[in-house]
Amino acid sequence: MSELLLAAFIGLLMLFYAIGIPAAYSLGVTVIVIMLLPIGPPLNLTVLTQRVWAGMTSWVILAVPFFLLAGRIMNETGITDDMFDFATELVGPLRGGLAQVNVVVSLIFSGMSGSAVADAAGIGTVEYEAMTSNDYDGKSAIGITGASAIIGPIIPPSIPIIIYAVLAQESIGTLFIAGVVPGLLLALSMMVTIFYLAWKHEWPGGKSFRASRLFETFVKSIPGLLAPGIIIGGILGGFFTATEAALVAVVYALLLGFLFYKSITLTDLYHVGKDTFEDTASIVVIFGFANLYAYWLTLAGIPALIGDAIVGFSPSPVITMLALSLILLVLGTFMEGTAVLLIMVPMLAPLYPELGIDPIHFGIVMVLTLMYGLITPPFGLILFVLERITDESLDEVMRAMIPYYLPLAIVLLLVIVVPGIALALPRAVGLL
Repeated sequence: MSELLLAAFIGLLMLFYAIGIPAAYSLGVTVIVIMLLPIGPPLNLTVLTQRVWAGMTSWVILAVPFFLLAGRIMNETGITDDMFDFATELVGPLRGGLAQVNVVVSLIFSGMSGSAVADAAGIGTVEYEAMTSNDYDGKSAIGITGASAIIGPIIPPSIPIIIYAVLAQESIGTLFIAGVVPGLLLALSMMVTIFYLAWKHEWPGGKSFRASRLFETFVKSIPGLLAPGIIIGGILGGFFTATEAALVAVVYALLLGFLFYKSITLTDLYHVGKDTFEDTASIVVIFGFANLYAYWLTLAGIPALIGDAIVGFSPSPVITMLALSLILLVLGTFMEGTAVLLIMVPMLAPLYPELGIDPIHFGIVMVLTLMYGLITPPFGLILFVLERITDESLDEVMRAMIPYYLPLAIVLLLVIVVPGIALALPRAVGLL
């Protein structure tokens, strides 16, 4: 019976998602349909509403809208331009310097957006235009813009990490800190790759180095550089939790916009708030139905069934994580990352003790894998974003990404095989 329920849970969910029903509603409809079938648990409207409500009212969910709001307010201030100027002066003089700027800006900008798609669609446009107007061909510009965009959801704050933390009932702050070193490794692997490609293809060098200009742009970018420092430093120092850090980020963004840059009006704030409220409503609904889905999965014994199958496959946690990462990568190539998290985390989280998997370690592995899926054909979401913001065809976008798949895959494998890459920093500061 459990095997039949598993097939029903996954089959119906994929069917509803494939025909265009949003991921959150697909979860809810799947549960209701199974409750109406003779093979599933009986329909209980009281439990159904209680579980949805419990998922929607979790305290830690508050981190999502506040980080979204903080990022949008900072974008309105024009702080992105200051950071781009600083990165250009810092690494621009190198051969292939603008490509290196692309990575550095994505690394810094991640502290505001927390989203790979937001990075590609927002700062990605600026990066692409800057490179193509300075003698880089469109293919080279697209490749590094897409690859660097996936840094955002690894370096805190990160919306996918928050979603994972809520679903797996783990600490957002610990996961944030665990993502720092893997995120820096991603950036380093891309910069090494760019160094090689710049030498091989004789990419143009930047303008000459000017210490005075570097200092000037650094000073102007300090407010933006402080944003991730405040978030990470506050969590590490025990001054506030990750959820409270989100509110601090909003206050900081408001102070920058109204008092420092004086570039935001009340009208701007209204539109930014309106967009954030709309996104928050969608996210809250997602968490509500995800909580319902997780409850009925457990009630039906699905995690135990999956656990038995995985343990039978391999007793090694590393082999298990490699196999799970492959499954996640396949799912991530044709499903949006949030949808994969909503489906897979409730199934896998109860199995971590049995499988010998650290939930913090695997959370970082899962997010890394799903970010890799965003740039992987045939349906990686960033590929379509790059097609929209550039003059290149989808086929050309896919070809442009080829040089970056190997270095990114190496980082992912290292994080899987060497748990300390993700766990050493949280342990060093006493979070583990």
